[in-house]
Amino acid sequence: MTRDSQQPTAETSFLDLIRHGEPEGGPMFRGSQDDPLSETGWRQMRAAISDSDDWDAVLTSPLQRCRQFAEEVAGQRGLPLYVEPDLREVSFGAWEGRTSQQILTDFGDQLNAFWNDPTSTTPPDGEPIATFYDRVTRAAELWQRRLAGQRVLVVCHGGVIRMLLSDVLHIPLSRSFAGFAVPYACRSLIRLDQSEHGLLRSLLRHGS
Repeated sequence: MTRDSQQPTAETSFLDLIRHGEPEGGPMFRGSQDDPLSETGWRQMRAAISDSDDWDAVLTSPLQRCRQFAEEVAGQRGLPLYVEPDLREVSFGAWEGRTSQQILTDFGDQLNAFWNDPTSTTPPDGEPIATFYDRVTRAAELWQRRLAGQRVLVVCHGGVIRMLLSDVLHIPLSRSFAGFAVPYACRSLIRLDQSEHGLLRSLLRHGS
């Protein structure tokens, strides 16, 4: 996000969301499992940003697959780094560390039910989607106020991005996982304008 093309004012902020790259261990349901990025994941993340991107701060999930890249960007560019625990991924409970096929084998049709409507199916010992949505959106609102008028790189998770985009676009939580894709290193740019009508939010870009 270049300074010339997206110049914030005191009333305008930008959240440049980026999902982490591929973690070590390959595809699986991780949730709160704290795996670092693989070599491929590091390449994906570094390729997703450029020297023309211009941020004022970096905000990150505490999990390694996000935080380590956020620390690299902040250190290289001399930016303040903030860690927000409530931007961690949703807990998948008993599904964590398992592949989709293993979940289908061990838990039957629960996985398909979750993808079709995560509000009606919660993984055993997992975090309900409504609870996840509440903590993520509260954290985002807090940092929107603290970093008002700034361009912020937010390094986080696919589930976190789904919650934030569902909030901005008014997508029902029941469609928050099946409604759109968030691949590794995907970026989503949100603009926030404080106006006489209140806070106006819009999605400017979503994709690689």
